Amino acid sequence: MQARLLLEDGTLFTGQSFGAEAESAGEVVFNTGITGYQEVLSDPSYCGQIVTMTYPLIGNYGINRDDFEAVRPYIHGFVVRRHEPVPSNWRAQYSLDHLLKEYGIPGISDIDTRMLTRILRHHGTMKGILTTGSESEAELLERLKAVPLMTDQVARTSTKHVFSSPGDKERIVLMDFGAKSGILRELTKRGCDVVVVPHDTTAEQIRRLNPDGVQLSNGPGDPKDVMHAAETIKELLGEYPIFGICLGHQLFALACGADTDKLKFGHRGGNHPVKELASGRCFITSQNHGYTVLEETIAGTDLSVTHINNNDRTIEGLKHNVHPAFTVQYHPEAAPGPFDSSYLFDQFIEMIREHKRNNPKKPRQAELSETLKGELQYAQK
Repeated sequence: MQARLLLEDGTLFTGQSFGAEAESAGEVVFNTGITGYQEVLSDPSYCGQIVTMTYPLIGNYGINRDDFEAVRPYIHGFVVRRHEPVPSNWRAQYSLDHLLKEYGIPGISDIDTRMLTRILRHHGTMKGILTTGSESEAELLERLKAVPLMTDQVARTSTKHVFSSPGDKERIVLMDFGAKSGILRELTKRGCDVVVVPHDTTAEQIRRLNPDGVQLSNGPGDPKDVMHAAETIKELLGEYPIFGICLGHQLFALACGADTDKLKFGHRGGNHPVKELASGRCFITSQNHGYTVLEETIAGTDLSVTHINNNDRTIEGLKHNVHPAFTVQYHPEAAPGPFDSSYLFDQFIEMIREHKRNNPKKPRQAELSETLKGELQYAQK
């Protein structure tokens, strides 16, 4: 069956359909990863987007139950040069085509993805509509113009209920803005007692969970669409050590008085070079984001830049100069991608332990005694 991808500038690509027979609109972006298409498909940060893979052969190793980064894919469409319908891998349980059909996601193959990527690099990301229907090009363009880009992606991908992944070490509250499973996996691997909370959880609700630290997750969309989360972060800053990733990094910057803006075509792939300023070392990182923290807005805040992107010099890491808190724009849980930066989770745990050493809490029995003493004095009055 034929499928078509129409961009908002009128560029039309005609190819072969795979996945669901459907019509879907979204922001058209590209990912430069050679492998890891299953993790890309299931990364909540792609919610509302039509993803183009620049590597020409996709689907050859199929889909398995272990490599999902969320319970379901949130992308609006999948674009590849060549789709392999018959996977060959001992871990494969079913095909890419099967997955897309299951969730009603259309795919298109046999188009010039190199040309599409060059258009997006030159003009920037833009809206597109992917369809297996027979409507005219003019009808599709009118329909596309009428479709606004999504602004509620975080609410769509965040957990709706608090849940825990028990451990016997530090208690971490993970604020879920569309978190990848890799973040939870890295924390639990270190024995952390993780409590995952929705994006709109208040600071007071987080305090009641008695955390040792707060993890800010990745997520989709514009950070300014979830300013309530930035306000919560601002309230918690200084009370608990904080580690932010991707969208969490941007929200942390907003909470500290910096500003963010949209990149021309974003960073999406598993091979982005990032320089750590303190050591001068270069790390190869996994990234997926369309927004960045503006360097000129850091002045006047209590933030310092810790990492920069070696390709375009954008900010890739921040630390707070007063409170125990740091963030990175890239994905240290790296799924897919290199594991160069997983040490950041160890750095976060050590920050928590140092904070606890410098700020010892009173024993619970002493707190109860003071409370009871206060109640007794009040009763005697």
